[in-house]
Amino acid sequence: MPEDGEAPSQPLLDLATGQVRRAVDGWHAVLRIGAVDHRIWSKDPPVLGASYAAELPFDGDFDARAYAARRLWRAMNGRAPGPAFHQLSKQRRDRLSAAIRALDAHSAGGSYRVIAEALFGRKRIPDRAWKTHDLRNRTVRLVQGGLALMRGGYRKLLRPRRRDE
Repeated sequence: MPEDGEAPSQPLLDLATGQVRRAVDGWHAVLRIGAVDHRIWSKDPPVLGASYAAELPFDGDFDARAYAARRLWRAMNGRAPGPAFHQLSKQRRDRLSAAIRALDAHSAGGSYRVIAEALFGRKRIPDRAWKTHDLRNRTVRLVQGGLALMRGGYRKLLRPRRRDE
């Protein structure tokens, strides 16, 4: 611990190799260490050669912030940063892709039947009983999911699901 009683901190890496921009809420920087981009934020403009410390508020995003800070620390000290905090499963990625495709077709004026044929194949769509068929219900849910993403729900993809939700 330094003599002034403050917690030790790490020197910021060379910002010339990253991207720095000013925004209304402060300064944002992207540091590329190895093959990984690390995003940092500061109230004040970054100063080359200065030492910095992480400030982690005890809020709903504490887990993600602490994990990101640890990954950055590991990378700055020549260690492998480890896996990202959360990754979407293949099933979730496939469903999001289908929802976006369904939204695009719906926005272009496509009926649920036409959308279902494009997503699931014409052979799987029955000639009769379409109104009560499972693929119709699934198509409607995909369109609704795409609309929810369009209306701002995409932001939820940036945060991992919490156990209390």
